[in-house]
Amino acid sequence: MKFKVGDIVERYSHNLDVMFRIIAIDEDVAQLKGVFFRFLADASLDDLKAVTSNDFRDATVDEKEKLSSVKLPAELENLRNLRKSSDFYISGRILHIDGDDEYLERSAKLYEHANVFATTVFIKESLMPREVPELVKQLRPNIVVLTGHDAILDKSRIDTLDGYRSSKYFVNTVNELRKLEPSLDYLIIIAGACQSHFEALIGSGANFASSPKRINIHALDPAIIAATIALTPYEEEVDLLTALEKTVTKIAGIGGLQTKGTLRYGIKGGSIK
Repeated sequence: MKFKVGDIVERYSHNLDVMFRIIAIDEDVAQLKGVFFRFLADASLDDLKAVTSNDFRDATVDEKEKLSSVKLPAELENLRNLRKSSDFYISGRILHIDGDDEYLERSAKLYEHANVFATTVFIKESLMPREVPELVKQLRPNIVVLTGHDAILDKSRIDTLDGYRSSKYFVNTVNELRKLEPSLDYLIIIAGACQSHFEALIGSGANFASSPKRINIHALDPAIIAATIALTPYEEEVDLLTALEKTVTKIAGIGGLQTKGTLRYGIKGGSIK
């Protein structure tokens, strides 16, 4: 079969485990980008199998169902429909920084679906330590997401940041943000991407991080955690297991610490006449 840029494929050598989009072809080697997972790879053309339209449609439906799991707590859901009510709520403010503009756009759609305040900005991973702190000073978010692409480059150095593609950039950014706000309650940080150095990220001050089992995470996993925190009432702690179970890769892909919610609700007077 002749493949072209844009085709959706899987790899025989990896038991057809991940769907990719072909983003470039150089002679007989294809450059691949995960459709649903934050994953870059390459493969020979003879290792590829085309994904059928039905299989791709089914996978897309599964992702949309995952979006529906992120919503306002049941006890506050009725506030959306009470137009004449004096009750209202304000979600936590999210600043989502992503090193991949395509996944950034999909995360923005999740935030819109969940009806939370979110600013999404594309910044390459290597530039995050320098640029993100200034954005945080300007926007004063409650929640910061730092994600993009990462990978284990050298398994012999898996215990060091030098063994990873981008973990050092995420860790350095977290360190800079903790200089601005040391408290894990006042600035909540979610950091990491596929195969990231989980222990280093948590150690540097992240509330949640990937990847405990060094696996590839879903494109929306960090956003799912962020939206869940934004919609958890501030007087409550986020239910860690429930939040992690909402993600696609679950506790193998993302872990975290006790964290307070950021949703506040209040009462206002009648309308101005």
